[in-house]
Amino acid sequence: MVTWFILGFLAALALGAPAVVLLTNRLVARARRAERRQHESERLAQLGAMTGGLAHEIKNPLSTIGLNAQLIREGVAELDADQAERARLVKRADTLSREADRLRAVLEDFLEFAGALHVEPTPTDLNAIAEELGDFFAPQAADAGAHLRIEAAPAPALALADPRRAKQAALNLMLNAVQVMREHDPPDGRRKELILRVERRVEAGEPVVVLHVIDTGPGVREDRLREIFKPYVSMRAGGAGLGLAITARIMAEHRGRIGVHSAPGRGSDFSLVFPAAVGVDRPAQGG
Repeated sequence: MVTWFILGFLAALALGAPAVVLLTNRLVARARRAERRQHESERLAQLGAMTGGLAHEIKNPLSTIGLNAQLIREGVAELDADQAERARLVKRADTLSREADRLRAVLEDFLEFAGALHVEPTPTDLNAIAEELGDFFAPQAADAGAHLRIEAAPAPALALADPRRAKQAALNLMLNAVQVMREHDPPDGRRKELILRVERRVEAGEPVVVLHVIDTGPGVREDRLREIFKPYVSMRAGGAGLGLAITARIMAEHRGRIGVHSAPGRGSDFSLVFPAAVGVDRPAQGG
């Protein structure tokens, strides 16, 4: 940059005073823009530190509130009161406990989204990740009335992925999927399904490994597809709206991406696209 500045200044001198004035004005304007960006960056960093600290300050009392709600619930059982009154007080204590847990979860999501996100990509078989997630999540899918199915790639699907973060990204999508399927039945009588599909393919000449999370829920309207990965935009009632934003951050840190194809009334296909591990044979285009 310095070399180009010197060459530009010498060229301006050769062209005369007007060119020097023009170049000087441009350099001053550029310096001012850089200074404004620096100030804005510092302000955002300070704001991030303040909000992170505030979230921590709120999180600790919430834990205390949740604990006391449990103690109140236990104490109510020993009250000398009629059963209906005890049941009413227990219900209130349970509501308080649930709300404290919900707010604590929202704060944890916020702290994760606002904080540094560290990933350690290693050669990871996404087939194995899908199998582990399937075993772990099958009861929750069944509770929502959905059948969980694994469609593995025909060979080990080695991606450059942090196993813990890859599972977190997929779980965020799976939780969204079962929640929307719990709230909506397929209009054509199809059974509810949650599918984890792994495939190897080539994109822009580079091998990638893709983990799909497919559901038979209500789908996402086309006008909302560009919004759902933004913070605090939720696909479901009661959602905090940070799960998809965190998932998008996880994929960006992997130098991968998240994609979605959705058909209203038919379901959604969310894809987590990871770089293939170095040394993995390139699959045929489209395979």
